[in-house]
Amino acid sequence: MSAAPSTFPGATSVTLLDVYDDAGPDGLVGGTPHMHLASTECYVVIGGSGALHTLDLSGARETELRPGSVVWFTPGTIHRAVNHGDLQVLVIMGNAGLPESGDAVMTFPAEIVADPARYREAATLSRRDRLEDTAADAARRRDLAVEGFLSLRDALSAGDEQPLREFYRAASSLVRSRAAAWREIIGAGPLAQATASVAVAQALAAGVGEHLASASLHRAPELSGERGFGMCGRLRAYDVTGAPGA
Repeated sequence: MSAAPSTFPGATSVTLLDVYDDAGPDGLVGGTPHMHLASTECYVVIGGSGALHTLDLSGARETELRPGSVVWFTPGTIHRAVNHGDLQVLVIMGNAGLPESGDAVMTFPAEIVADPARYREAATLSRRDRLEDTAADAARRRDLAVEGFLSLRDALSAGDEQPLREFYRAASSLVRSRAAAWREIIGAGPLAQATASVAVAQALAAGVGEHLASASLHRAPELSGERGFGMCGRLRAYDVTGAPGA
């Protein structure tokens, strides 16, 4: 996050995502099931096809993804991106900076999620010199999360909510120590932007439009460099903190 309040709509983040194209242990091609605890996420599908597999207390669901699809999901929605072929998504994430600060928990088996040390070991990708080694680490992490996801899904399908509720409790415990710092990210981002917008509305209601004199254009730099290994696939984030300019 930049020191200055974000001017990007909603103080969100924007990432280009190429969903993983290798198969998990159940034969489905795609990413690592996980959930966010404080942020809403949106998928804007720009290429290929696939599905979003989700779990929440209302049950398991599969949502088709095709070019032009726009789907979003609120905190607590466990999601798994499934790639049917060349699936590429523009990800818009609420509370820019929060996911990078730990606002995500992967659906590893219950005994791992309940143990912070084991969770950290399972979640961390080792630093590797070779790209294929990092890819193998990401696949192992994904496969472990799929194992836990399938267990949660099967319990829900059988009418048993308890494993999912226990996952929620364990996930909340995992992030407890770092959640206090999230208030600063939210305060400097969406809250600051909303507060400024309210002030603008109040000024305009009084017939004052002085803020218009500070109008500016912003443009994100072109994407460059190697794609990183995210939970759902290979990704590159747009820098939308940006200085004015075209």
